[in-house]
Amino acid sequence: MALKYNRILLKLSGEALAGEQGYAIDPGKATYMAKEIKEVFDLGVEVGIVIGGGNIIRGISASSNGLDRVSADYMGMLATVINALALQNALEQVEIQTRIQTAIEMREVAEPFIQRRAIRHFEKGRVVIFAAGTGNPYFTTDTAASLRAVELNADVLIKGTKVAGVYSADPVIEPTAELYEELTYLDILKQSLHVMDATAVSLCMDNKLPILVYNFTESGYLKRIVEGEKLGTLVQEKVDA
Repeated sequence: MALKYNRILLKLSGEALAGEQGYAIDPGKATYMAKEIKEVFDLGVEVGIVIGGGNIIRGISASSNGLDRVSADYMGMLATVINALALQNALEQVEIQTRIQTAIEMREVAEPFIQRRAIRHFEKGRVVIFAAGTGNPYFTTDTAASLRAVELNADVLIKGTKVAGVYSADPVIEPTAELYEELTYLDILKQSLHVMDATAVSLCMDNKLPILVYNFTESGYLKRIVEGEKLGTLVQEKVDA
């Protein structure tokens, strides 16, 4: 069966790794992630992953509490490396060869990010996890995901969240909020919808890279998406008529 997407960049939040306590790493959550990724990997999809670090520390939150913003952002980058190592371990336990590439050199635990090497890993049947954000403060892991997706010629940037897609308002606060099936990049920017930060969305818009937002907690959804089923919210240049 022909797949809709053959190379994806999956963006996951660090909080998705946290258990009921809301912080740190729950091995069970990591195993769930790995199994979801394995379903699409087994279809022959090339998978790159960017994972956040919010279960350990969030740079913006830490800086708002008095920590220097640059220092806080670097701490957040290091948190993403910790999460990447946890996810790598979970993926290897389900027999997927995995490599971590970091935007900050730390050769004892991971490779430095090299675009051609990452593509070669895809060609050899490996999942690649991109950690440490862009390597620069003031940029989010959403922007890092957009950047890596563009650099690697991904077919789509898929963002896993805890809700069904993009809503007109926070569905937790406003139960009547409307779920959008499709949006344009300009819709996101003009309406200030909380999908990704403006830098990440603009980068995707400039490079015509589709963004798909879906509920990662729903088992099997990722596989159904790459097979072509309409789930979540698709953000692209034009909304289909």
